[in-house]
Amino acid sequence: MRELVCECCGRWRVSVELIRGRYRYRLAHRYPARHGGGKDVLGEVGTVAELADLLRRRTPLTLADLHEADAA
Repeated sequence: MRELVCECCGRWRVSVELIRGRYRYRLAHRYPARHGGGKDVLGEVGTVAELADLLRRRTPLTLADLHEADAA
């Protein structure tokens, strides 16, 4: 699976998943290992427009700040 990752620190991630025949965009914030690791899912949406709105409301990022990377 591929993910979209922020260019600034790599901790903000958007995964694209196929769920029941529809693509869902899931926004998560990953914590560094020195802080215990793990992730916090901040939201899940069904369209790119909704993803842009979710990013605007919950993060300091925009769609332009994300780039594609292999999922870890």
